[in-house]
Amino acid sequence: MTTGSNPPVVGVLAMQGAFREHQRALEAVGARTRLVRSREDLVGLDGLVIPGGESTTMQILLERVGLLEPVRSAVLGGLPALGTCAGMILLASRITDGRPDQRGFGALDIAVRRNGYGRQVDSFEADLDVAGLDGGPFPGVFIRAPVVEDPGPAQVLARHQGRPVAVRQGHVMALAFHPELSSDRRLHEEFLKLVRGRKEQSAA
Repeated sequence: MTTGSNPPVVGVLAMQGAFREHQRALEAVGARTRLVRSREDLVGLDGLVIPGGESTTMQILLERVGLLEPVRSAVLGGLPALGTCAGMILLASRITDGRPDQRGFGALDIAVRRNGYGRQVDSFEADLDVAGLDGGPFPGVFIRAPVVEDPGPAQVLARHQGRPVAVRQGHVMALAFHPELSSDRRLHEEFLKLVRGRKEQSAA
């Protein structure tokens, strides 16, 4: 794919999860990437991916390295973000079945339940019809996935058995599944379109 003369720089939070797979997927669709492990790594980003993992552990790690509030501030300040699985939980405003002190960034006005689809042994794959996505169903990989109990004002992009599994609200997208664990790059392409659009607006 042609990257253009000034491809956007997308950070991938590298605390836990399949961040390398996200990095490869983003580079395959034309982005430059940077692994984010410190607040300095946030400087100059055009977008940010928050991958899967274990959401309570990720919150602890972010707090430990002093990244929780900088990431929250960056996303709430308008930095386009894509959260997958645990990333969806971190972006949400309402979380159930988490730690008593667990709180999301509030970038998505949605209610999610941790591990709503069950434990690791309950992992599964499902073909998903995603709004606006050409080329047929998307292969969703669900691993200890959260359940969106209330999408609030967020746009629901895809459902599985009636439950929202992909949502977007403004400059933030979130998926209950793992697009980086498939060979299908269409959702990373969609996120990159969002990033480019936001970048063009900022430059205008």
